[in-house]
Amino acid sequence: MSLNPCPSNFPAYSNSVRSEAIPALSYLVLARKWRPQTFQDLIGQEHVCRTLQNAIESGRVAHAFLFTGARGVGKTSAARILAKALQCENGPVQEPCNACPACLEITSGNSVDVIEIDGASNTGVEDIRELRENIKYLPSRCRFKIFIIDEVHMLSTSAFNALLKTLEEPPPHVKFIFATTEPHKVPITILSRCQRFDFKRIPLPKIVDLLRTIVAEEKVAVSEASLTAIARKGDGSMRDSLSTLDQVLAFCGNGVEDDEVIALLGVVDRRLLLETSRAVFARDCQAALDIVARVDSFGYNMRSFCQELIDHFRNFVVLKVLANPAELLDLAEGELADIREQATAGTLDQLQRYLSILLKAEAEMSLSGFTRLILEMALLKMCTLLPVVPVDELIERLKALEGGGGQKLASPSVAPRAPQATVPATTRTLETPEKTPPAADPSSSTPTPSQEGWPGFVAFVNSEKISLGKILEHGRPLQFSAKDVEIGFPAGSFHLSCLQDAETLASLTELAARFCKATPAVRLTSLNGEHKGLPSTVQEKKSLEADGRQRKLEEAARKHPLVTAAVEIFEAEITEVVALERDAGAKEEID
Repeated sequence: MSLNPCPSNFPAYSNSVRSEAIPALSYLVLARKWRPQTFQDLIGQEHVCRTLQNAIESGRVAHAFLFTGARGVGKTSAARILAKALQCENGPVQEPCNACPACLEITSGNSVDVIEIDGASNTGVEDIRELRENIKYLPSRCRFKIFIIDEVHMLSTSAFNALLKTLEEPPPHVKFIFATTEPHKVPITILSRCQRFDFKRIPLPKIVDLLRTIVAEEKVAVSEASLTAIARKGDGSMRDSLSTLDQVLAFCGNGVEDDEVIALLGVVDRRLLLETSRAVFARDCQAALDIVARVDSFGYNMRSFCQELIDHFRNFVVLKVLANPAELLDLAEGELADIREQATAGTLDQLQRYLSILLKAEAEMSLSGFTRLILEMALLKMCTLLPVVPVDELIERLKALEGGGGQKLASPSVAPRAPQATVPATTRTLETPEKTPPAADPSSSTPTPSQEGWPGFVAFVNSEKISLGKILEHGRPLQFSAKDVEIGFPAGSFHLSCLQDAETLASLTELAARFCKATPAVRLTSLNGEHKGLPSTVQEKKSLEADGRQRKLEEAARKHPLVTAAVEIFEAEITEVVALERDAGAKEEID
């Protein structure tokens, strides 16, 4: 489907008519010259055209229509075409002839029976009252008196109220056609009295096809890449695309170069996006940083470029998941081919992670002034992102290891937990059980031979009065015998102040007498300066013993065959070994 220029199709725009009505040096812009004049020419709105044509053929033409949609998608053009189809001397017909006086008058905007009203400048109730007065009179020459109100949402509330009764029960010779870009601002009472038609954004390939036809008719050489850039600048609007093409032709003349078009429109060169994705897939950090430098030198907005990258990688994702992605991708055929070529370099999981990084970077750009730095870090992270290993593949590897790998898996009590999700092959924390020593019987108050000395005394006190025993764990046994017990604490420490209480000291003396089976003198000493050369506290000994156990635990874990196999399968490294707490009666061992 393609449009023909008005000069060859419509006498109203013929060279002879234009020479009389338009000054010799005036220029008819492409948006007017190539305005649709039949339903067939209305590109991208086939659903609207078919409904209106069927209504005309069956004689079920409503008295009021509401055309809604974005700017430049054909709402006003469709209203004029519908008016011509209803007023045509050969009709009403599904397609206007564009040759009879009625069609020519509507095309030129001179019909007395088709009144176009600008809702933005005729917003008051007085304007609507005048319209209601005109409705009473029969059409002068045609079948109907048709009122086309553009931007109808701009009418005031009182104007809408004045229109309600007439709109609900108009005379049989009156038709209303409303057009608006903001239907949510139209009162529901008006909406309920109209047949509503929603006009879609025109797909980019269809805009490119029309632009290709126009430049061929205009005898101008424009590359496919430039036509695609012009169509994308229109953002689904045919009028905006034609206006942009007019601007390009005025700037470049008959020889349109791609670089000139990119510079004039201020859009991101699609080749730059393809280079960026190529660098990411190739894990080329240098190339990625060079691209950011080029973006900066071109004067592109970093956040806008990041948004273009998000849309670019979204195209890869759509291409991966759909067999026929052209319906969801706003791309020309050449661009789609380039995307297909690169899409094989990345998996769906990788592409989704790339999108997550870019979305986070774009959000950070809105809050920071370091947009270039944020984009550079995002691209570097994408280039250095480690691949992921799917969960099902990990499970299969473990099954293969268990079945034929020649390694014995640990018992269920120490077997590694199954992966919970897709796990990136990065550092992991491996947990290994620690042997649990048998718990001491707190009811025993008689010291055993292994409890002799200061550690035995502290254990004895812990079994009798745990709060006092915990304080003693931080003391240094300067003297410890059946006759003399001297305990040192740092000067001004909390533990020293607690034991200096008379009642607490008496309790400590009584426990020392029971432990030593004698009557030792208990003294507290305040220590100043370094403690080098002094006996160690029980707490320090516990820390040293724990460090020793941890070293043995890590050594055993790193040499464990299951752990070794897991590191090899997951391509990971051990960063931490954590002891698992087990029940005292459970069997704890590392095979």
